[in-house]
Amino acid sequence: MNSVSSPQLAPASSPSRISIALAERSYEILIGSGLLDSADAWRDLPRADCALIVSNVTVAPLYLARLQTALSQHYRRIEVLNLPDGEAYKDWTSLNLIIDALLSRGCDRKTVLFALGGGVIGDMTGFAAAVYMRGVPFVQVPTTLLAQVDSSVGGKTAINHPLGKNMVGAFYQPVRVIADLDTLDTLPARELSAGLAEIIKYGPIADAGFLGWIEQNLDALLARDKAALAHAVQRSCEIKALVVGQDEREQGLRAILNFGHTFGHAIEAGLGYGEWLHGEAVGCGMVMASDLSVRLGLMPAEFLTRMRRLIGRAGLPLLGPRLGVQRYLELMRVDKKAEGGEIRFVLIDALGHASMRAAPDALVAEVIAANCA
Repeated sequence: MNSVSSPQLAPASSPSRISIALAERSYEILIGSGLLDSADAWRDLPRADCALIVSNVTVAPLYLARLQTALSQHYRRIEVLNLPDGEAYKDWTSLNLIIDALLSRGCDRKTVLFALGGGVIGDMTGFAAAVYMRGVPFVQVPTTLLAQVDSSVGGKTAINHPLGKNMVGAFYQPVRVIADLDTLDTLPARELSAGLAEIIKYGPIADAGFLGWIEQNLDALLARDKAALAHAVQRSCEIKALVVGQDEREQGLRAILNFGHTFGHAIEAGLGYGEWLHGEAVGCGMVMASDLSVRLGLMPAEFLTRMRRLIGRAGLPLLGPRLGVQRYLELMRVDKKAEGGEIRFVLIDALGHASMRAAPDALVAEVIAANCA
């Protein structure tokens, strides 16, 4: 992708709308403050007798009642399922709890699912929607920064497998994404930093100007300044919308959105899901991918220094766990981007431009050794 300039964005109090252009699967992302309580945000939802809200034990006490109130104007019956909180529960057991709830409560094929929570809830609810009665509509209501800028957008749904992250899933688009920035007020600081990792990635892969903006406004983002968050969320979603609109099923261009993820997913699987947050692993993975970009001669050494400084300022780990070089390589060979056992990485070959490349195992081993605690 070529670099594109960052536009002036509307203030957080004025909701913005970004379209994901996918023909009959097209939908809008709504971004702004107060959307949970805004009648306009919930207009033109799919018609049904029943809705099922899937949330978790952390988010539900904060926002479930407000979502139920909003949906009560549209559905005669609103069912609720609260799951355990955390990446460790993104598995078959939790997925079956959603399916069990749908079946035991008499939900038909028009039932609309609402995912109220972060990336784990969004991914599992979307996957359940994709497979229940061969597909029912669902709406993403992301309540974490990471989910608002990445996982709720684009239709990737999945659960984890002990041998690899997100290895069981489907491409299945929501009918709407409603990102209420006010939900970030209750987000723990560690989760906020994890979300910043997914924002940071958009700069090196697609928009050098946005990378500079993040560097200049990182303190405001960490302070949860609403105008800064609105800008960051909207620009991130604009970039992802552009990529997904061109490559919905990740046959080429969309793979660039996985910058840092090959190393990051290996960290998550190697430690056991939930030990590190996804964004923490991605932040560290971006350091490793930046280092590999430099070692391959694609980028100058100053790029690695710049990325390390920004990722560290965001409160993310710069050094990965010592899993052992061979364990890293083993885990990365089952990454979805691997082909014929060859590991392929998203690397930066110009600021604002990324590409998929393989690298010699020996060079990858040097990167791992240099960037693990």
